[in-house]
Amino acid sequence: MKRTIIILCAAALVSSCARNAQQGPVIEAQTPKVEVAVAATQLVAHENVYSATVQANVTNNIAPQTGSRIQKILVDVGDFVNAGQTVAEMDRVQLEQARLNLANSETELERIRQLYDQGGVSKSDLDAIELSVNVARTSYNNLLENTVLRSPVSGVVTARNYDRGDMYTMTAPIFTVQQITPVKILVAVSESDYARVHKGDKVSLVADALPGQTFSGTIYRIYPTVDPVSHTVNVEVRVPNEKRLLRPGMYTRVTLTFDEVERVVLPDGAIVKQQGSGQRAVYILGADNTVTLRVVELGRHFGGNYEIVSGVEPGEKVVVKGQTALRSGVTVEVL
Repeated sequence: MKRTIIILCAAALVSSCARNAQQGPVIEAQTPKVEVAVAATQLVAHENVYSATVQANVTNNIAPQTGSRIQKILVDVGDFVNAGQTVAEMDRVQLEQARLNLANSETELERIRQLYDQGGVSKSDLDAIELSVNVARTSYNNLLENTVLRSPVSGVVTARNYDRGDMYTMTAPIFTVQQITPVKILVAVSESDYARVHKGDKVSLVADALPGQTFSGTIYRIYPTVDPVSHTVNVEVRVPNEKRLLRPGMYTRVTLTFDEVERVVLPDGAIVKQQGSGQRAVYILGADNTVTLRVVELGRHFGGNYEIVSGVEPGEKVVVKGQTALRSGVTVEVL
């Protein structure tokens, strides 16, 4: 009987050894190594980028009141003109007639005044001739303005529709002059941001046609109504454009900064995307070196960092590297 028991024990021992040999040596689980950062706050600018087109600050169509022949064309498309500069002259026959009529009326007025001083005419006669002179002067000044055409603003000539010797037919202006110092940009701001923009706020913008250059502007006017279809409000931005680099029609991207808020900011590497839910989370390191997964609400992304709207308090330690094999409750080793 004893011999049988010994044989059975020996067989069991051999079987156990064979199983251990097949399974190999037992490896203990290693503690995950992670890097952490202390959550800190900083001022985060809340801003939005809008697409818009550059417009001339003022557009003037220059033409006389009535049709007549064009005697001189003094500027051309692309020329820069100053306010008050002569750009064209029309036929001067009517202007010369008005000048002679005014000169004659002024001479007559001087004669009537002398007679009035001597008691030779009544006050009503003097008043009548003074009225006649005023009418003649108004007529002359009006013809002068419509014969010698001047630019009312400083700007660039963007259109010329007639040549010297043409008869102006009142179908199109002779010139179009656009003021481009400054220029304006109409930005369609969502009605949800309407209360966050203010007259005088500074903005920045870039133009695709001028790579590498950033321009500064100011909110000059906020339109009083909301578009019922797009639910946007037009905000007029003025840009000084002293170098005349921005031109009407250019496509721009305008950045409006609404306000600055003190927020926790974490690097990209700290954010974990939860599979299935699409939620974002971070691992918080506890005092006993265990980690806890916590869902967070993200704000702006800038410069390789995320604004944390909620979920992390300043001073908490957040895992920023080594999250691949982590789960809540795991003890980690901080590098």
